[in-house]
Amino acid sequence: MTGPPAVAMRGIVKRYPRVVAVDGVDFSCEPGEVHAIAGENGAGKSTLMRVLYGLTRPDGGTMEVNGRPHAPAGPRDALARGIGMVHQHFMLVPPFTVTENAILGDEPARGGIALDRGAARRAVLETIDRYGLALDPDAPAESLSVGERQRLEILKVLMRGARLLVLDEPTAVLAPAEARALFETVRGLSERGTTVLFITHKLREVIEHADRVTVMRRGRRVATVRASDTDERALARMMVGREPAARDARPRREAGGVVLRLRDAGEVPGGAGPPRLGRVSLEVREGEIVGVAGVEGNGQRELVEIVAGLRPFRGEVTLDGRSLSGVGAVGVRRRGLAHIPEDRTTAGVVAEMTVSENLLLGREGEPRFRRGLAFDREAIRRYAAERIAEFDVRPPEPEVPAGSLSGGNQQKVVIARETEGRPRLLLSAHPTRGVDVGAQEAIHAALLDQRDAGVAVLLVSADLGEILHLADRVVVLFSGRVAGVFRRGEADEETLGVHMTGGSLP
Repeated sequence: MTGPPAVAMRGIVKRYPRVVAVDGVDFSCEPGEVHAIAGENGAGKSTLMRVLYGLTRPDGGTMEVNGRPHAPAGPRDALARGIGMVHQHFMLVPPFTVTENAILGDEPARGGIALDRGAARRAVLETIDRYGLALDPDAPAESLSVGERQRLEILKVLMRGARLLVLDEPTAVLAPAEARALFETVRGLSERGTTVLFITHKLREVIEHADRVTVMRRGRRVATVRASDTDERALARMMVGREPAARDARPRREAGGVVLRLRDAGEVPGGAGPPRLGRVSLEVREGEIVGVAGVEGNGQRELVEIVAGLRPFRGEVTLDGRSLSGVGAVGVRRRGLAHIPEDRTTAGVVAEMTVSENLLLGREGEPRFRRGLAFDREAIRRYAAERIAEFDVRPPEPEVPAGSLSGGNQQKVVIARETEGRPRLLLSAHPTRGVDVGAQEAIHAALLDQRDAGVAVLLVSADLGEILHLADRVVVLFSGRVAGVFRRGEADEETLGVHMTGGSLP
């Protein structure tokens, strides 16, 4: 090494009530390096990167950027030092063009007053060409693919002079081809001297695309190794502190009768723009998992909301042969639906309620939790403790507010609640998004247990590895219609990716 590290963090500490999120961590990366940050939920990796970007104030430790002291008062200070962060959830103005989004908040002015559109467009084009971002500067953001929107987010921070990028779960919503394109962009940035740090739960990405990887566990740095010197199993072992569970090898049972049936089902026309979900037909039977794959925005959310009773529909949707038309969310649950929603923060947990109370939601009237007209607090405590232990919810305290947990631990609470018992249909939307390797194992085991108990499972996931691992059949959605149906073993990620992007359609 001929110069100082791009980043040097020493003894970083960040404390919150009841937990030390980052516990004396040392971290460094080199100029032009692609460096992955891996770890379980609650391991501290996101907190560490938020400290670097100025979103979180540390309680101890020092930082240097390119050899100079770094103590940002906020993200604006970090950007001034050349550090940009691209968040998992895009922050774009849909009707604005690529150029308008890229310059928003930093618009070039003519004469100090009027927006200089020509200068703005030239600056955007120059940055697009310099970094090979393959974007049309005049295209509205709402017309872009998910992968293009990701590139636009990267363009935004590069326009502000960023020479170090932090990417938070950058491929969470990308199809395989788009993920490959993203990492081609990342490698191109690296070759031009930009340092890229990316947080990911997808260990294959670490092996294939990172130069080095730092593994964190319970707020501490466990190891930093060259990606070429390790493998997925070794990384998983470092992350969870034990050998990862073996892949499921249990025999697949013969599926039973039809539980959920859709016939030419779709959105009711009349909203802004054409319906995202056209006329879709599919079935889910007792004791099988049907996976729904697709690039986000191709009708998956609308499908989930229709089945959950949250959206009116046209066509036919039945649960155990009974129409769900006009039934509503409460009525569908009474007929035997359990629902793991896509957005845990708004639809999965009540932040102000305790973990114990959230685990009880929907079961308040069950005799096992009652003592006459009152709640049996001891029975509720035992039940909550069992579910918390099974899914390793951290901190393992039933009486803390659910809103005080990390997003991944909130997800564990939701899944612990919804997979308890034997519903007729388990509707699971992105169940492992944002959760760690250990929690993924518990969640997958819970879904398989439900299937083996005869429950019909409809699984919507952007993780194709998860779909292929769990599903007995896979339905691919593209532009709101079924683009392909595959039985277990008939397709791989590449085949699904082609169908997800319309490559198989005439």
